[in-house]
Amino acid sequence: MEITDLSVYVVNVGVVDLDDGGIAPYVTNHGQVDDVNRAVVRVETDAGITGWGEMRTFLSPEATRAILEEGIAPWVLGRSPYELESLRRQLFIEYTNADMFFAPVETACWDIVGTDLGKPIYELLGGWTAPSVTGRTDSPDRNATQRVDAAYCVGILPPEESRAHAARALEEGYGVLKTKAGRDWRTDVDRVVAMHDEVDGELDFRLDPNQGWSLEDAVRVCATLEDAGVYLQYLEQPIRVDAHASLTRLRQRTAQPIGPNEDTYIARNLREMIERGALDAAVLARGAGIDPVVTTTVDAAPARAAAVHVASAIPDVRPCGLATGDALEADVAPDPAPVEAGAVTVPDGPGVAGDAFDNLF
Repeated sequence: MEITDLSVYVVNVGVVDLDDGGIAPYVTNHGQVDDVNRAVVRVETDAGITGWGEMRTFLSPEATRAILEEGIAPWVLGRSPYELESLRRQLFIEYTNADMFFAPVETACWDIVGTDLGKPIYELLGGWTAPSVTGRTDSPDRNATQRVDAAYCVGILPPEESRAHAARALEEGYGVLKTKAGRDWRTDVDRVVAMHDEVDGELDFRLDPNQGWSLEDAVRVCATLEDAGVYLQYLEQPIRVDAHASLTRLRQRTAQPIGPNEDTYIARNLREMIERGALDAAVLARGAGIDPVVTTTVDAAPARAAAVHVASAIPDVRPCGLATGDALEADVAPDPAPVEAGAVTVPDGPGVAGDAFDNLF
């Protein structure tokens, strides 16, 4: 089987308003999200099997499409979708980190391989190993459904509005709430404490300032939360990327777990942070004794479905940041992994989502 074509479709999708059960305006340290641009990638083969992947756009939709169709496609056309490791190792665009642009192509290739073999992706990645099963391996009777816990997501809001979202998250069955931060650390603390009080400590919290604090401000946040009796599930990327020594010092000065995000976009950064002892939670780091986490941004159906497969195949994964399935006003396909009662059911059709993506574009 050979790859015969790679096409990119850029879509702009509105985000559902807070008053209507969504998350917009999704306010972060960097701005406000009312709509999203997503690049959906179609990979075709001479066997008539099509695979789908997805990524966010960078710089502009046009720039993202050009890199994928003119920079990535020549390296994969004529190659087998089964040769993923070879494709990844040989891909080379001088002076450019092409990994993020190869990611949707890799997802599409997994989709093709799963469809060709008649297997869902999570089986090819090692099978169902999420906590609802692995937590009961001492019993032969573990008839758990294949569901992955999800995290409720909310942007920067006033403390009283945040309270209402904490109550809603608990009522809807979530165990974890992730909120943005970074514009004013004192208000960030007030919001988390208000939400914690609203639910009497029955939710775990993730706080994500998107690099918004200095080292000293991050220390103050951690100490103030501890004084209030709030211990986060983890604090995500509190300071600027590539400041691994500072991240190590922060971890040494607080009991709050630290989890990088933007710092892991380059693979060697994750290795360096593990060696420095700079983190407690990360993506795909279980082998180093680090709690693994799988998160998404405000993604469309192909990326969310792929993330669910990955999460379901990782032992002891923390609840996924996938609570955006009902956040989009429209989607490129029916959602194959909807959030229900704080969890998502893993698609069990061949590939990423069975036939859910057959009629895209």
